[in-house]
Amino acid sequence: MENKLIPATAVRELCGGVSDMTLWRWLNDPDLAFPRPTYIGKRRYFRETEIADWIEAQAEASRGAA
Repeated sequence: MENKLIPATAVRELCGGVSDMTLWRWLNDPDLAFPRPTYIGKRRYFRETEIADWIEAQAEASRGAA
């Protein structure tokens, strides 16, 4: 499923077990261009493919800077 939505807790685990505060900081840092969530009720959900693409872009950027 290409547009699978995953909860914020799963996103935090995919990103290395970061805290909710770190996720909030990433969402509020325009330089990082972290994928925006979809809200259902008060819960945040992210598109799994967008998160995977963002993680890959971060990895490529760090490889390029080394």
